[in-house]
Amino acid sequence: MAYVTIDGETYEKELLELAKKHTTGRGEGNISKDEVLDLVKSAKDGPGVTETELRTLHYIRANFPFTDAAAALFEQEIANL
Repeated sequence: MAYVTIDGETYEKELLELAKKHTTGRGEGNISKDEVLDLVKSAKDGPGVTETELRTLHYIRANFPFTDAAAALFEQEIANL
């Protein structure tokens, strides 16, 4: 697993790249509900969600644009981790 350090904090590179992929190129530039589920699925790829993965998900929420419906779903999914 690869990591990226931003402002002294360590984040999971794969999750950040996935968020970037979902907000660039084709589409409206916001993370959608399906893409939220994709991000959560990626975070759950191992035996559990690590602190780094959870920190990365919070970073994504704070720094990437979400549709309103996706933001609500994201909060719900994070609460269930």
